[in-house]
Amino acid sequence: MNHSEASDPRATSHTAAPIAARTAVAVRNASVIYQTADTPVHALSNIDLDIRAGEFVSLIGPSGCGKTTLMRVIADLEHISSGEVLVNGVSPHDARLARAYGYVFQAPALFPWRNVLANVTLPLQIQGKGRAEAKAIALEHLERVGLKGFEGKYPWQLSGGMQQRVSIARALSFEPKILMMDEPFGALDEITRDRLNEQLQQLWQRERRTVVFVTHSISEAVYLSTKIVVMSPRPGRIVKVIDSPLPDERHLGLRDTPAFMELAHEVREALADGHH
Repeated sequence: MNHSEASDPRATSHTAAPIAARTAVAVRNASVIYQTADTPVHALSNIDLDIRAGEFVSLIGPSGCGKTTLMRVIADLEHISSGEVLVNGVSPHDARLARAYGYVFQAPALFPWRNVLANVTLPLQIQGKGRAEAKAIALEHLERVGLKGFEGKYPWQLSGGMQQRVSIARALSFEPKILMMDEPFGALDEITRDRLNEQLQQLWQRERRTVVFVTHSISEAVYLSTKIVVMSPRPGRIVKVIDSPLPDERHLGLRDTPAFMELAHEVREALADGHH
């Protein structure tokens, strides 16, 4: 990103804006305060954020900055204390009832007594789909994440990276409009993480779903995202929103380019500013 882009307020502003027709998520002046026995804990403070349909948005910041809380607010797993959140033009609760979300947690959360196919078909069967239809959908999504032929294996027979890909296939199986991913690769070794970053980027390229992704890794955020949201230590605030100038189609070699390193430097500086 050149200096004129970096100084352009349109590229970095996170002030409230009108909700556009293509906006998937709109957060307006949202705060989350937890009531405790002694003093209230301000988890999020005055959050304003727009996520457009088809964007890959990473939330990055130090531990305890409210990244996961913000994601959970969008997914209707947490409630705001003040402000407004709209998902596809409706409340998070209504969006969840409409099955707008697929959620991938930090750990794969697979049932060890169910094989891969049975783990992926479970939410489909809960939704009322017949066994044959659920199986066909599950097999299609397992192939999308590169696990064709592993449907009969059990979680304990798979590597950590493969287990997480099963979790992604399960989240995608009911065709959610928004994929929520809470540090899904944080516990994996660097080689496996790089490979899954590449596969996730390719999956996003094919399907262009809206993705909200929580990470602690600057490199991961820069490689995957079309937009990077930098957050401050608690109370969680948005320090800067950076629209990536990198091309949509990416490969791991991009990380050695000046454009990648310059963007990573901008994210690192914004994180440092948040601490101040």
